[in-house]
Amino acid sequence: MSLDDLARASGVSRAALSQIETFKSNPTVGLLWKIAVGLGVPFTELLGEPVKGVSVLRKNESQVLRSTDGKLESRPLAPAGSSANVEIYELRLAPRSAHAAEAHASGTHEIVVVLAGLLRMRAGDEVHDLAAGDSVSFAADRPHTYENPGGGEARYHNVIIYER
Repeated sequence: MSLDDLARASGVSRAALSQIETFKSNPTVGLLWKIAVGLGVPFTELLGEPVKGVSVLRKNESQVLRSTDGKLESRPLAPAGSSANVEIYELRLAPRSAHAAEAHASGTHEIVVVLAGLLRMRAGDEVHDLAAGDSVSFAADRPHTYENPGGGEARYHNVIIYER
């Protein structure tokens, strides 16, 4: 795939892709998601090699990813490359804040389980209010928003399932 092809597929400029490719800039998490969508691969494929045998991810060794506004934290719950089709994250969302996610690759689904706090999940035109113990499953190949309408931090488990 050429840089021009990837720029069209991902919505990331050719110049930005070139800067990343030549190690002249570090991409944000949002930019990496766009690139993964453009390539049609799971996000973790950009972060690590496939795991052979047993791999352990210690909580204190996992890399926490933060949104640019700092209101969403995402921590992987499985070693990078442990599955080609499934990713699992713990999400932490600040009180009274929202995080808009762009559409993932075609056929991608998500399951979000509310561990603590509240979640207002927007997927397309649908809106669902959830509390601790509730879960939601939706097609994530369309824009979606995680919103915490509560006064305290909310925690979720997010399972992303890629269709290959």
